[in-house]
Amino acid sequence: MTTSVAAIQAFLRNQDARVLKRPDLRACLDAVLGGDLFHPFLRSLIETNVYAPEYGAAFAAAGASRAIAPSRQLRGSLNLPLQQFFALVGQVAVAFDAESTVWSTFADRVHDSLEFADIRLSKYLVDGLPDAALNEVYAALVERLIEENPHAVYPTSNYRESDGSVESTADHRSVEAVVTLRTFASIRLVDHVLDTEQTDLRDIYRPLGRCICLVDRNVHAQYGAQIERYFRAHDVVLEMLVYRAMEADKGLATVERMLGDFKRLGVSRNEPVLIVGGGVLADTGGLACALYGRNTPYVMLTTSIVSGIDAGPSPRTCCDGFGYKNLLGAYHPPVVCITDRFFFRTLHEGWLRHGVAEIVKIAIVKNDELFADLEVARRDLVPTRFGTVDCADGDEIQRLSQKILSGAMRSYIEAEYDNLYETHQCRPHAYGHTWSPGFEIEAGLLHGHAVAIDMGFGAYLSYRERWIDRGQLDRILALISGYGLSLWDDILNDERVMWESHRKIIQKRGGNLVAPLPKGAIGRCGYLNELSRSEFFAALGDYRTMCGSYPRAGRGIDPLCGDVGLEHPSSTTETCVESGAVV
Repeated sequence: MTTSVAAIQAFLRNQDARVLKRPDLRACLDAVLGGDLFHPFLRSLIETNVYAPEYGAAFAAAGASRAIAPSRQLRGSLNLPLQQFFALVGQVAVAFDAESTVWSTFADRVHDSLEFADIRLSKYLVDGLPDAALNEVYAALVERLIEENPHAVYPTSNYRESDGSVESTADHRSVEAVVTLRTFASIRLVDHVLDTEQTDLRDIYRPLGRCICLVDRNVHAQYGAQIERYFRAHDVVLEMLVYRAMEADKGLATVERMLGDFKRLGVSRNEPVLIVGGGVLADTGGLACALYGRNTPYVMLTTSIVSGIDAGPSPRTCCDGFGYKNLLGAYHPPVVCITDRFFFRTLHEGWLRHGVAEIVKIAIVKNDELFADLEVARRDLVPTRFGTVDCADGDEIQRLSQKILSGAMRSYIEAEYDNLYETHQCRPHAYGHTWSPGFEIEAGLLHGHAVAIDMGFGAYLSYRERWIDRGQLDRILALISGYGLSLWDDILNDERVMWESHRKIIQKRGGNLVAPLPKGAIGRCGYLNELSRSEFFAALGDYRTMCGSYPRAGRGIDPLCGDVGLEHPSSTTETCVESGAVV
């Protein structure tokens, strides 16, 4: 894969910058696309397995990790309009040399050209170059690729590809097939992402000319004007769809309304929808994208902790159904997920607290350093909104907040994307999500508090199994309680609810309990698969006694949806969505 990186670097570095600055844009295009450097560059883009682990590793070794995603999209170069092709080339160039703007400047010229912006690269190579011999070379290349690699010529989108193999009996009455799907995602922490100088969103939507945006109603009230200003500054038409996104709205009715809006606006399968909001909108909006056209890409701009390090980058899009949490869904990861901690400044402290539960989760079963950082930051993390208020530049909580977010995000992605389609149940990030899906809605708990209760009980089960010692159990329970999260709720006294939760999760996990629990040490994970009814309720009783020794008898601070101004999640409403277009 280093040869591909070398070919890309050779093209970018050896191109005469004076050529890109010629006043005659057609002359520039002819010189670049018809030059000796371009053909090997193009071949390196479209003939390399961009999904191979070595491919990304080669870019990382060259110090150009940010070039991985745009170079993967360039796999479909021939199908791209010239403005989008050169915009991606500009992103690759900046990743290799942050000071080099010559390619980005040239991409802006192409974008602003009414004559050339929307011409596809293949069209220009086959019909536009002045050299007839080169026209024939590229025409032959296109014809060959239609048979050998159609993703390079006519991709549905540049974010995924699939292939398969087929074997059959001699009479073809019995056929066996294997199908593979490959996709990729970029997950980033970006401060002040809506400042007009930030290019992350501009680079995606400026070549497309418009952005269809789903936005949480509460987020719109705070940031709607800033979102409009950002896209207006970059000459992008904005279609803003404002949705109420509380737990009570997390049903199929919301998803159906989104699908109706997509149809009304004519969303294309190569046009990423932008979703701006928290966990509910991430789940429902992502599911709508999965259903519309069967695989419409989307970009997730997260505005809460839950969406930032869990629901946002997660491939598991979903909605509630039949009284059960996240019962309906599809596996459909975002193509880009951006978390900006400065959105946390306006969140209710109770929303922040319940979001921290997802960070605690991944720390307990996967990252002991993150767990220790959470212990250190416990006093200041929530009050300072992750180092964004009531602290000075350079304060330790700012550094620690960024480290906690990046550590949680990396650990979560490692666990989630290694099992993207949940084809097995050894999933450490499901810690805290074994019994909580069955009691969260009925109890009216915020998601993070339900998860925290599940984590506390799970840690106790691990101690009971002698997988962790008492000191490790005490650290886990103290961390959960110290952040004001719940260890206990009286819903756990309801044997009907709790056993039904146990039964349903076994159904969901293919007939196994396979409950992820800390095992061996904090930061490591094991799986409990056998737990009888008598053992289950005996453990719950002993756990209730243990929780009584903790502050608030194990109860959390503002644990219910109603405590932070949200409806009870089991309620329903027919007016849960506002929908409209803003240009």
